[in-house]
Amino acid sequence: MKASKVQIGWSQRIPLEWLERTATLVLAGNDKNSVFASLQQDLQNQLSIGGTAKRGNREKTITILMKLWCVPPKQLQKFRNQGLQLLQALPENKHILVHWGMAMAVYPFWAGVAEQTGRLLRLQGQVAATHVQRRIREQYGERETVSRAARRVLRSFVDWGVLRESGRKGIYIQGEALPVDDSGAMGWLIEGLLRANSRDSASLDTLVQSPSLFPFSFSGSVSLKSYPGLELMRFGLDEEMVMLSNGVVDP
Repeated sequence: MKASKVQIGWSQRIPLEWLERTATLVLAGNDKNSVFASLQQDLQNQLSIGGTAKRGNREKTITILMKLWCVPPKQLQKFRNQGLQLLQALPENKHILVHWGMAMAVYPFWAGVAEQTGRLLRLQGQVAATHVQRRIREQYGERETVSRAARRVLRSFVDWGVLRESGRKGIYIQGEALPVDDSGAMGWLIEGLLRANSRDSASLDTLVQSPSLFPFSFSGSVSLKSYPGLELMRFGLDEEMVMLSNGVVDP
């Protein structure tokens, strides 16, 4: 990941249900002004209660929610539309996959924190918040804003159930992995990871085994050949490369 080109962006602790609410508003056909007004009303008694600051926690949270599902970057609009279709097609208990993929694509910082978290879980079976923060500061700079943002992303992981409290302060263990057994969902999630890493192609094994996807387990029988957003190319006897087929990522 080209960390030097990545803005943090995700600076708030955001429960999964707030993303679900935002996507539901968009699916209902609301324009961006209506979505913004609805989120303001929904969150007025939960964030920045009584606050008048123009950029308080509520406004920062709504900015993240809007950028994810209502007004994503231009190059991600088609990807967002496919994500909305997945939300309609998948059972509710699998919606986390779609929100995770969108979070990675729009906010690569999220994918960066996930990658460090997944690496530590594989190495140690648990993860210390301080270790993640240290590794993230090595990538994004020795700034308090980086540590604070990483801490809030980790707390979002806990809220989403992909990490669990261990009983020791600041130490987490992995939640139950969600099986991914649908080719469309798997392909879309992998496309999100490619876009998070600003890459047009990568080894299929590298992507499927990426620590950034630690909350998910993939069925070996699922094929990506039917997913229109990706192209598969075989190199040698046992290596497959995955390439974006619906537009390259921005440099």
